[in-house]
Amino acid sequence: MDPLLIPFGFGVGFLIGMTGMGGGSLMTPLLILVFGTAPVTAVGSDITYAAATKTVGGWRHLRLRTVNLGLSFWLAIGSVPAAIAGVWLIEWLHDRYGSDLDNIVLTMLAIALVVVGGVVLIRALFMRKAVNGEREAFELTRRHKVAAVAIGASTGLVIGLTSAGSGTLIAVFLIAYYRLVPRNVVGTDVFHAAILLWAAAVAHVVAGNVDFGLVAAILLGSLPGVWIGSHVSVRLPSGFLRVALGTVMIAASLALFDKAGVELPLAAIIGVPAVLAAALGLRALGRTRAVRPASSPGKP
Repeated sequence: MDPLLIPFGFGVGFLIGMTGMGGGSLMTPLLILVFGTAPVTAVGSDITYAAATKTVGGWRHLRLRTVNLGLSFWLAIGSVPAAIAGVWLIEWLHDRYGSDLDNIVLTMLAIALVVVGGVVLIRALFMRKAVNGEREAFELTRRHKVAAVAIGASTGLVIGLTSAGSGTLIAVFLIAYYRLVPRNVVGTDVFHAAILLWAAAVAHVVAGNVDFGLVAAILLGSLPGVWIGSHVSVRLPSGFLRVALGTVMIAASLALFDKAGVELPLAAIIGVPAVLAAALGLRALGRTRAVRPASSPGKP
């Protein structure tokens, strides 16, 4: 067992508990890029550890009364069968392409990380005040239920294939469509993700894609991490963590594209981080200018 897995697990578990995001989007690339795990095994092992981690986080959020149980149920109606279908699809690809599947999985994961990382940054930078009338609870109409099933199905398939996005993609819909308050977004997201990930984890175990020694090592760090992160989530803002997380996801996607043998133009490798840095800098500058007049009312 590599002892570095424990602190890595703690850090990712903390992010999961605090923001509802960062599980497969960070741990799967880390397992592949840092620890040299085969891509399919990394996906299966990551989903299995994340299922246990998010179960702890989900229970904690349930105790904190930040979970919308009705919404979680309808999300799971769509996501659970779709996640199992995603695992079946990856097995079909393995039978069809054999050893070439590693590069296919790496490419799919890299694409998923670009999408998820972009969504995280958009959410952190531009959606903070985009939603009016946030609410802790609401009556689920037929339209809400149908939308939840569709959202769950589309994201569940991505989870089964790549393990990335369970906490990020659904969180955006919880904010933009259902207008939940931030603490209920995290709680509902983590609770639903636990259900979704257990379904996908069982499918990966049956398919033989799980390294249980690897899972046990990560859990030593992630379980206390998610417990502490869940507790912190109701007390501290997490906007900075979301921005950092989105940036790391996109950087990891570039590394995965390279590992998969996809030749990226030098302009993209240099330009993407530069654009992100410029966007974050402009955002910070805009906030500083907005605060400055309020801090010096005596000046003309």
